[in-house]
Amino acid sequence: MAVQSTPVPSGLTTALAAAELAKRPSRFPKPGDALALRRTIIGLLAVVVLAPVVLIVYQSFLDNPFFTPAAKASLEAYRYILTDSMFYEALGNTVIMALGMVAIAVPLGAALAFLITRTDVRFRKALEVLVLVPMFISSIVLAFGYTVAVGPSGFITMAVRDLLGFSPWNLYTLTGIIIVCGLSHVPHVYLYVSAAMRNLPSDLEEAARVTGAPLWRVCLDVTVPMVLPALVFATALNLMIGFEMFGVPLVLGEPSGIVVLTTYVYKLTTLFGVPTYQLMAVVVVLLVLMTLPLVWYQRRLLRHARRYAALGGKGARTQVMRLGPKGQAIALSIIGFWLFVSVVLPIGGITLRAFVGAWGQGVNPLEHLTLRHFANLLEVPSLTRGIVNTMILAVVGGACAVAVYLVVGLAGHRNRDASNTLLDYIVLLPRAMPGLMIGLAFFWLFLFVPFLVPFRTTLISLFVAYLVVGLSYGLRLLQGTLIQVAPELEEAARTTGATIGRSWRDIVIPIIRPGLAGAWALIMIVFLRDYATGVYLMSAGTEVIGSLMVSLLQTGAMDIIAALAFVSILLTAAAIGLALQLGAKIHD
Repeated sequence: MAVQSTPVPSGLTTALAAAELAKRPSRFPKPGDALALRRTIIGLLAVVVLAPVVLIVYQSFLDNPFFTPAAKASLEAYRYILTDSMFYEALGNTVIMALGMVAIAVPLGAALAFLITRTDVRFRKALEVLVLVPMFISSIVLAFGYTVAVGPSGFITMAVRDLLGFSPWNLYTLTGIIIVCGLSHVPHVYLYVSAAMRNLPSDLEEAARVTGAPLWRVCLDVTVPMVLPALVFATALNLMIGFEMFGVPLVLGEPSGIVVLTTYVYKLTTLFGVPTYQLMAVVVVLLVLMTLPLVWYQRRLLRHARRYAALGGKGARTQVMRLGPKGQAIALSIIGFWLFVSVVLPIGGITLRAFVGAWGQGVNPLEHLTLRHFANLLEVPSLTRGIVNTMILAVVGGACAVAVYLVVGLAGHRNRDASNTLLDYIVLLPRAMPGLMIGLAFFWLFLFVPFLVPFRTTLISLFVAYLVVGLSYGLRLLQGTLIQVAPELEEAARTTGATIGRSWRDIVIPIIRPGLAGAWALIMIVFLRDYATGVYLMSAGTEVIGSLMVSLLQTGAMDIIAALAFVSILLTAAAIGLALQLGAKIHD
C-alpha cells in the first residue's frame, strides 16, 4: 500500500534553525558518528527481521522440530515436500490464483484510476475513499462477508435460487476464490496507477480527443502507456500478494478441499498428529525463493521510477476530460457496480448476519433480528479480551510502531552507502513471507530464547510480529513524509555542531510531526486488519479479533464470527475516519 500522510509544514527556515541550535551548547560531531548511528539502527533492525527468517531456514534442514533433542540435520523434509502431490496441487492453485488476481485487479484498478483522476466524474472525493475500503478490511472478513452474501446459503444466492430455481454460481471453487481475491485487491492497483496518472500533463489526451478518439481509446492508447511502470509495479505487487493469500482461500477453499501454499502450510501443522514444523519451514523457504525475484523487481522499480517519466518540465497542464451526461452515467455505473460487488455485498452480508438469529432457505432474516451474538462477545472472556487486545495493539502498538519506523526511516534518510541497500532488502524481505509463518517463527523465538520467554504470553510478542509484518508499509509511509524536509535544514544544524541525533530531534521531527499523526492512524488500520500473524502466537490473554475468527472458523461458530467481523469493520471505519481527520492522504 502506498498511502501517504499529510505534507509537512515549512515553518522553519535554514537561518532560524541554525541560529536556534547555535545558542545551545553542543560539540562538533566526529565524521563517523552519523554513519555509526545509522549502521547501529540498521543492524538492530536486521537482527529483528532476520532472526525469524534464519530460524525458519535452519528448521527446514532438520528432521524434527528444532527444540527436540532428537533433531538432526537432514534433507528429509525437502524430499517429502518435493515428492508430495498435494504440494504441487497447492503450488498450481497458487500460481493460477495469483495470475487470476492480476487479470482482474490490474484492468479494473487502472480503469477506476483513469475515471477518477483523469475525468470529471462526479463525487470524485467521496469515490476516492470508497474505492479503497476493501484494502483496509481484513481479507478473512471480506471472505466471510461474501460467503453470507453469495455463498451456497447466502441471501443473494437464495433469492436468485427462488427466482430461477437454481444458483448460477458456486463461490467455493478456485474461480470463486480468484474473483474475490481479484476484486478485493483492485484498490492496490488503483493506488499506484492513480498516483502516476494524477499529475500527467493532459496535452496528449486532449490531442487524441480532438482527433475524435473515444474516451476508452484515449485511455488505452495514450494514458496507459504513460503509466506503464506503475502498472508493471502493481502487477508484480499483486503476484506477490497472491502467493501470500491465506484468509480468502481458507474460508472459500476449505469446504471444497481447495488448497494453496499458505493453507497447505496451515494443514501441515496437524497432518501427522504432531507438529511438523520442518515441513512447514521447507514450504516457506520455497515460497520465499519464488517471491524474492518479485521483491527484487519491486525494489528496482521503486529505485529507478524517475527514469520512466513520460513528460516533465514546468508549466505542464493537468486538466481532466469532460464526460458529458452520457459519459457520466456510464462512468458512475461502472464505479457503482464495482462498489456494490466489492463493498456493499461483503459488508452488507456481515452486517445482516451479525444481527440475525436464524438463517437458511425459506427463513426471513428480518423476522429474526437479535443482539444476542454481541451479548455473547461480552459473556465469553476470551472474545472480550480479543476486542480489547485488538484496540490496544492498534492504538498503543500503532503509536510505538510509528516511533520505530521513524527511527529506521531516519537511519535511511539521505543515506547512500551500502548499509542503505541492505536496509532496502531487509524492509522488503517480510513481504516475501506469509504473515502466518512470521507469527510462527516469532512464537518459536519467544518460546525458546531465554530473555524473551517471559514475554511470550503477553501482547509484546504480537506487537513485535506485527511490527515486522507492517515494516514495508510503515517505512514507505514515513519516507514519503521525510522526503519533504529540505536538506539544507539538516545541513544547517550539522554545521553548528549538532549531532545527527540532535538534528533529528530539533529539526526533522518537529517539522514532520503533523505527518506522524496521520501515519499513526494509518498504521492502526494495518494492525486492525491483520489476522494471520497471531494465529500461532495467540494464547490465553493474547487473543485478537482476526486470529479468533481463524480459530472459530474451524468450529463453525458463524454467529460469533459475524459479530466479531462487524466489530472489526466498526473499528476500521473509526480508524479511517481518524486518519482523514488527521489529514492523512489516500493517494501519493
